[in-house]
Amino acid sequence: MNPFKTIFGTSAVAAAALVAFGLTAAAPSAQAAEKTSFKLAWSIYVGWMPWGWAADNGIVDKWADKYGIDIEVVQFNDYIESINQYTAGAFDGVTATQMDTLGIPSVGGVDSTALLIGDFSNGNDALILKDGDSVEDVLGRDVHLVELSVSHYLLARALATLGKSERDVTVVNTSDADMIAAYQTDDVTAVVTWNPLVAEILSMPNATKVFDSSDIPGEIIDLTVVNSETLADNPAFGKALAGTWYETMGIMMSDTEAGRAARAAMGKASGTDLAGYDMQIASTKMFFDPAEAAAFGASEDLKTTMESVRTFLFDHGLLGDGAPSADVVGIEFADGTVMGDESNVNLRFTTRYMDMAADGAL
Repeated sequence: MNPFKTIFGTSAVAAAALVAFGLTAAAPSAQAAEKTSFKLAWSIYVGWMPWGWAADNGIVDKWADKYGIDIEVVQFNDYIESINQYTAGAFDGVTATQMDTLGIPSVGGVDSTALLIGDFSNGNDALILKDGDSVEDVLGRDVHLVELSVSHYLLARALATLGKSERDVTVVNTSDADMIAAYQTDDVTAVVTWNPLVAEILSMPNATKVFDSSDIPGEIIDLTVVNSETLADNPAFGKALAGTWYETMGIMMSDTEAGRAARAAMGKASGTDLAGYDMQIASTKMFFDPAEAAAFGASEDLKTTMESVRTFLFDHGLLGDGAPSADVVGIEFADGTVMGDESNVNLRFTTRYMDMAADGAL
């Protein structure tokens, strides 16, 4: 399979081409207008495991019923495929990083809103080497990662600390679903990936973490993203998601039997146990408190991070063929300011639903 098409489905590429020629592709019409049934896609990662647990334990249904709607929560084993499916209009929401949201659906013409800021990676994404103990040891190697994802971004940031660039390594596109098997072969000596894969690889002989996301705190942000048109027409969808999320946060963060049982179940679902999952949480800045999440979403630091992220995407040709600058896709922040093209805003940060949770208004 062409690795580029693995990340960008045909419809996304076509939409990006429209953006490149100054035309804005509309979000799929099936997503717009008032409706009562919704679908959320999620994939295995420490900060997104709560969605699967909340669905399994009736919390999603509880909040959906409160607002007279139905929400189907669907797990994907392939992270990028979940974003592709959202971009194609098969889902109303998806769990994704801010970089992958900007680089895939937003560039593809799908106006997307970061409804919930769940966490930022604070060690969960890592560069791991065999027979090496420093970033310098990656130079000249083949580095296996999900190309053009946050792993690629992490590699670029690691190389930048040496005054080096991707010209000093060879990037080999590797699906997250294949990463463990790849690392177990003799030929693979360098990978960049995320938890729970990081923990599993580090448990193997001769595996050394030489750089991770704690070296760039706050730059890899994990979101629950929804289609902006769908949200505008159906605010109940946003309220139900926020209610579900923060009820689940309250349970899992608690030092109670219920909290430990929830985290143990999340750990098991991600291929580890309670101790393993708690270890992953320790390397994640989880925003258990909606007020803290909202404050992060309204901070000036977020704008600085998005400037860095959009520059990376532009430099790698991921803002559309022929994009004249990183301004081609507009990013709207919680204060209403826009970075980039105000006539082509396709990524929006809002604190509205996190604020409602903090205020007990859901």
